[in-house]
Amino acid sequence: MPRNTLTHLDADGRPAMVDISGKTATPREALATCRVRFPAEVARQLKRNGLRSAKGGIVDTAIIAGTMAVKRTHELIPFCHPLPIDGCRLNVEWDGDTALRIDCQVRTTHRTGVEMEALTGATVAALTVYDMCKALSHAIVLGPAKLVGKRGGKRDVGQV
Repeated sequence: MPRNTLTHLDADGRPAMVDISGKTATPREALATCRVRFPAEVARQLKRNGLRSAKGGIVDTAIIAGTMAVKRTHELIPFCHPLPIDGCRLNVEWDGDTALRIDCQVRTTHRTGVEMEALTGATVAALTVYDMCKALSHAIVLGPAKLVGKRGGKRDVGQV
């Protein structure tokens, strides 16, 4: 029987955290993105209000929530290692008439990458936007959330 190539399974096929003890600490970076799409009238209203809701500044709150999520990814995703985060930047901007694009870029120098941290940051920021805007509509759509790129480790993927 061929050996399973999934990294989070042990030799018996049971869930397991990857042992990174033999790896060398190197600079790692990842960029993830998530979109928040609004009904047209909601987008117009948000633009008129300067992206503020009854709960406060939507973009600022989403950036804070995304940053907090990056730092706590290991508490949310069972096999993620706790990592020292050297840098985290979230950018939120309109992408067309009815969508926000949330980018989350994360950096560390460690023995494992920060893809999950970047994805978690972008997604939690998007969830925060939804939470702050749901009083206007429940037809807000999140996603796709995706890894744009990563650098460091065994291979580079996409653009960071």
